[in-house]
Amino acid sequence: MKAEAKSEKLIKDFKTLAHDAEALLKATAEDASDHAREVRARLTGAWETARGSIERVEAKVVAGAKAADQTIRKHPYESIGIALGVGLLIGVLVRRK
Repeated sequence: MKAEAKSEKLIKDFKTLAHDAEALLKATAEDASDHAREVRARLTGAWETARGSIERVEAKVVAGAKAADQTIRKHPYESIGIALGVGLLIGVLVRRK
């Protein structure tokens, strides 16, 4: 679950970055200097690469969530037992400190 939360945060951060990069590209579209064109070209390439990475990570997160859901539905009692055991273990470890 913790890895899923990290993945979701990463996806959100990438989407924010992509949105900001797109806004920057639009804002500098009028600048015709060579340096601005070069920076826009590099930023566009990086943005396309990041967007592809976002889509792959998002697909993996969705596939992982679906797999976990199917496993829990196939083995509900085992899932409850594992969750209970992990909860007990965490409780014991927290209480020891």
